[in-house]
Amino acid sequence: MLSEGWAKVYITVEGDSGDIERCCEKKDSHMEDLSLQYVNLEESENLERHRTEGFSSSKALVVRRGAPFRVSLQLEDRTFHPKTDFLRIKVMLGSLYVIIPVTSSKKVSSSSWNAYIDPEGLNLQSPSIFICSPASASVGCYRFQLCVFTQESQKAYAIGKFILLCNPWCREDAVYVPFEDQREEYVQNDSGLLFMGTPMNLVSRPWSFDQYEPGVLEACLNLLQVSPWHQKNTRLDYLNRNNPVYISRVVSAMINSEDDLGVLKGNWSDDFKQGVHPSMWTGSGDILKQWAQSGYSPVKYGQCWVFAAVMCTVMRVLGIPCRVVTNFNSAHDTNANLVIEEYYTETGQKLNVSKDSIWNFHVWVECYMTRRDLGPGMDGWQVLDPTPQERSGGEFCCGPAPVKAIKDRRIDLLYDIPFVYAEVNADVLSVIVSKGRVISYSKDTEKVGSLILTKAIGFPIHQSITGDYKHIKSPTSSLTSRRSTMSGDSTLSRGSSNGVSVSLTLDRAQVAGEPVCFTVKVINRQNVAKKMKVHFNAQAKEYNHGPSDAFWETHGVIKLAPMEAKVVHQQILPAEYAHVLGDNLINLAVVVEDMDSQERVLASEEFNIASPHLTVQVADSIVPNKVQTASVSFTNPFSHPVSGVLTVAGAGLIQGKVNFRVLSLCPGGRMEQHITFVPSMVGTKMLQASLSLTNISSTIRGFKMVSVHGA
Repeated sequence: MLSEGWAKVYITVEGDSGDIERCCEKKDSHMEDLSLQYVNLEESENLERHRTEGFSSSKALVVRRGAPFRVSLQLEDRTFHPKTDFLRIKVMLGSLYVIIPVTSSKKVSSSSWNAYIDPEGLNLQSPSIFICSPASASVGCYRFQLCVFTQESQKAYAIGKFILLCNPWCREDAVYVPFEDQREEYVQNDSGLLFMGTPMNLVSRPWSFDQYEPGVLEACLNLLQVSPWHQKNTRLDYLNRNNPVYISRVVSAMINSEDDLGVLKGNWSDDFKQGVHPSMWTGSGDILKQWAQSGYSPVKYGQCWVFAAVMCTVMRVLGIPCRVVTNFNSAHDTNANLVIEEYYTETGQKLNVSKDSIWNFHVWVECYMTRRDLGPGMDGWQVLDPTPQERSGGEFCCGPAPVKAIKDRRIDLLYDIPFVYAEVNADVLSVIVSKGRVISYSKDTEKVGSLILTKAIGFPIHQSITGDYKHIKSPTSSLTSRRSTMSGDSTLSRGSSNGVSVSLTLDRAQVAGEPVCFTVKVINRQNVAKKMKVHFNAQAKEYNHGPSDAFWETHGVIKLAPMEAKVVHQQILPAEYAHVLGDNLINLAVVVEDMDSQERVLASEEFNIASPHLTVQVADSIVPNKVQTASVSFTNPFSHPVSGVLTVAGAGLIQGKVNFRVLSLCPGGRMEQHITFVPSMVGTKMLQASLSLTNISSTIRGFKMVSVHGA
């Protein structure tokens, strides 16, 4: 292993002059001196060979471990003679270093540093040397020197720097992924989708990971350098950076700023005046560069999807395959009893009294790696959560927790498996209270972790990975579930007692500007007539908070004959919910009360009202370094005029961001904005647009995947 190799060299070899003396046998015969004129790092060839072309703006050569890279030497006065001339490469990471003899054999070991001279370049004035690191080398920015030994002299030349990343293309690397489409998606893709909202009304938020934007690579490496682990013990930190388990825990802790000089400051209040509202971020690049340029002051502000998306960027930059994952109805079980208690009044208003909580959605990341520390069977995707919730090993971080261990409830293994297990498996106990006492309760064993999604490989759609986390009784795809819900044949929530059962169903996915239509079905399960009070209640809430006071409620009375079922249709008009639009969700509840027995039954559901979309269109044929045109259009679906600021961005397509003022747009009015851009990179890129409305707390978004083909 690399750490052992470093340790051996560090102990037995000391001092630059001593290095040269021990690496050379002196001869007595005379020969003309061998001098180095310059070194060519063959950047274009090496970047292509190591699939790091996107990092071409870096001041250092960027390569991946476990694979050779080539440097060419330009010698002065005479050519290289392999029988009398000797070359050594000294590679340095901080105070650690290793000296590599340059041989003529192309046989290399994946467990040690190697260097060999290109046989085709022998006896030339421009020989080429291939340098190969172990597949377990430490990630970081290295310095390296060339030591030239002849019969007459010994010289050392500083060649420069190279940045070494993990290598998912290398079988011996702990982050190896065997399929090219997965490597393209989880390492190289610089854009993606974050899924939010609710299972029946998914919101696909475009995100630019920006890993190839200037300054992002350097910021990610600086993140490792300013971490408490590096500051506390630099040498040990460098040694441990050979292990993706260690790297991922450091990054998980450094994305939030609770314990350190982390990247993001979390804020779940209603006051964002001293920073940026989390929903306004569209990519990781602005966040990481602002953090680095500020001298590592935390960027304000982040919430779970921002934390996760920025961590995904850092991990992909470092070469560790990573994807963003959304868990819908994610439990935070503070007392570790795997039960989340939710309390309601007798008229259906949800109370903020429980220390436990359920976030409508929670976003984390998965990274792909082998778990040699846990033994066989735990390799593959690992949960990592940079959102600060609970401490792990004294730090606000979470993971890596093997997804396989979560599914099998292997709570004896590292790291943080019980916490993640509860997030996807806890039961929900809904309790109706009146005057301080419990008058009714019901348990839901299916709500938590009801749907777990990530972006599909190669396509801008979602993929359900729920079955990776849980043993599902009757698995159905998220798309099928969504269709059945939208068509109105899926009961969302139901409650029952010995005498009465009630169910609440949203008739369709809710869209801004349309009424919220829902159906309540009440069934008398006894052979006696009943007179029932029916209480309806709607409260606005943020995805991670309890709801505020009711913004809509209505009450009524129904009569039920023995064994009779009745259906009640209700709607909330756009004017009644307009002031709670934006990123809010709605907690909708119905309580039916038997007027004779005072027995009460609750059914509830939380849903989101989807915003309309921007339409982004581009030409079919896009080539780099040529002016292209796109259009962004929007039709106002609201019953009142809107205005705002349109922002267009796209990593690899547009430098920075372009803003346009959108003046008052009347109901039904349409706007269209044309944008010119010059693509700088080949590949599939995301052109994204967002319209921040000034008179509504809402942001309208849209995106288009753009294929940039080589000229």
